[in-house]
Amino acid sequence: MTKKQLGELITESQESLYRVAKTILIGDADCADAVSETIVRAFSCLGTLKNDRYARTWLIRILINECRNIQRRGARIVPFDEVPEREFHRKENYSDLYKAVMTLPEEQRIAVALYYMEGYTVREIASMEGTTQSAVKNRLLRARRTLKTLLGDQLEDEE
Repeated sequence: MTKKQLGELITESQESLYRVAKTILIGDADCADAVSETIVRAFSCLGTLKNDRYARTWLIRILINECRNIQRRGARIVPFDEVPEREFHRKENYSDLYKAVMTLPEEQRIAVALYYMEGYTVREIASMEGTTQSAVKNRLLRARRTLKTLLGDQLEDEE
């Protein structure tokens, strides 16, 4: 893959990259930082891409690693008892589904975002996460059950 092709892929994938980062990091500034760092890292590590066919998967994997790096850096800076309430609790414009997805454990949240929002297959997600296909299927199953319970309870409360 050439640098020009990578640039085109990144341009096509910017919204997707941001959405995936948002499922991990929550904060808009952190998401933007993760996407920026991903772009820099992708260009500097272009030689590690073995098959152009998996370039998008490779890019998402870099993004997930960058998001986790930002989480680790942030965890060292702010003591837990000083962490403010998450932004999505304060904003009224997020849907109930988004709020419910954000309560899921990170592994399930990433699987849901990649599978349902970004359209990746179970095999591709397993490759990105460095896990088995059955583990991804189990994460999706647990996430669906949890979301059904959470959203089902909310629907019953509204009636």
